[in-house]
Amino acid sequence: MPLTMQRVIEQRRLAARVTELGAQISGDYAGQELVLMVVLGGAFVFAADLCRQITIDCRIDFLRVASYGAGTESAGTIRLVQPPSHPVAGRNILLVDDIVDTGLTMAWLRHYFRGQGAASVRLCALIDKRERRRSGFEPDYVGFALDQGFLVGYGLDFAERYRNLPAIYNLQEQG
Repeated sequence: MPLTMQRVIEQRRLAARVTELGAQISGDYAGQELVLMVVLGGAFVFAADLCRQITIDCRIDFLRVASYGAGTESAGTIRLVQPPSHPVAGRNILLVDDIVDTGLTMAWLRHYFRGQGAASVRLCALIDKRERRRSGFEPDYVGFALDQGFLVGYGLDFAERYRNLPAIYNLQEQG
């Protein structure tokens, strides 16, 4: 079936909200060391813009996780595919992710980093999609709360496509 896209967040709104998040994070972590832990692959566009809006010195590291289930539904079985490059013990970790959906992956990562001795673990998510939440996990910083649609663009993908779009779109089957 052919797909259609409807823009739900324009580029200008994205930029303004990322600037606000950067200011809030900078204020909250003023005088502290911070590590932005970017969850690949969807968060890289958001993280690139966000880190340039953070006015305090921070380190940037990357990780990749995989969750396994049937189709688009996660079964909650999570595996760290690419661990961070540097030790996190004693550090303030800010996980940066594109979207929090069920919350299972972020809850798992928070537990993982606490187990590694991180001083603190918080989450900044571009999109908070609460409708499918299956854990008590809530992000500390949220770009936008959206409850419907399959979202693409600004790093969000469908089958590794559409990440390069400058805005966020709802992808739908035409029919």
